[in-house]
Amino acid sequence: MPTWNELFEQEEFRWKNPHEQVVALVPLLRERSAQRVLDLGCGAGRHTVYLAREGFDVCALDIAENGLAHTREWLAREKLSAELKQGDIAQIPYPNDFFDAVISIYVIYHKTYAGMQGVVAEIRRVLKRGGLAVISLQSTRGWRYGQGKTIEPNTFILDVGADAGVPHHYSDLVEIADLFKHFAIRKIEQEEQFEEGKRHSHWQVLIEKEGKRSANSANERE
Repeated sequence: MPTWNELFEQEEFRWKNPHEQVVALVPLLRERSAQRVLDLGCGAGRHTVYLAREGFDVCALDIAENGLAHTREWLAREKLSAELKQGDIAQIPYPNDFFDAVISIYVIYHKTYAGMQGVVAEIRRVLKRGGLAVISLQSTRGWRYGQGKTIEPNTFILDVGADAGVPHHYSDLVEIADLFKHFAIRKIEQEEQFEEGKRHSHWQVLIEKEGKRSANSANERE
């Protein structure tokens, strides 16, 4: 099984352009005077750099030092700054009610469903009331659904592709409603592309931690 450190040594995993859902989030954040954003599972840094470039205070967390090193070098080239930390996305090293927004693109589904639930609970913990999050999930419509070794319902250790050996969990709308039941789901979009006749399918979900936002929300507790 490849490690994320090994995968980020490969150019194909060092994506350069920000995802369109992250670009679309920026005007919403500005409308809300949001400032502090967490890039959860930042990888090689495309969103960390983009959000820093857009003027946000960015914190980034990833398990792979190679990804963080690439992010650090990219920030330095552009004379930008962000706080980078190495660690598991299931244990976010920040206090309650700390962030105005969290993004996690193509990340959290590399866990079991229970693991994903833990990550979502952590996202809720560190978001301020009224904070937004954009999260990607794999769809059961994707061509690799059911490929490889089944380790639980809808979770597979894939045996094809450059990330063979990495767990992938696939979700449908019923599961999405359960996963984000403690949030307000503001938008769900299904993103699909075909490559060589094979369907790649993801959900992009915009959620909000409900409750009144205030300037002192970083000191409030549930």
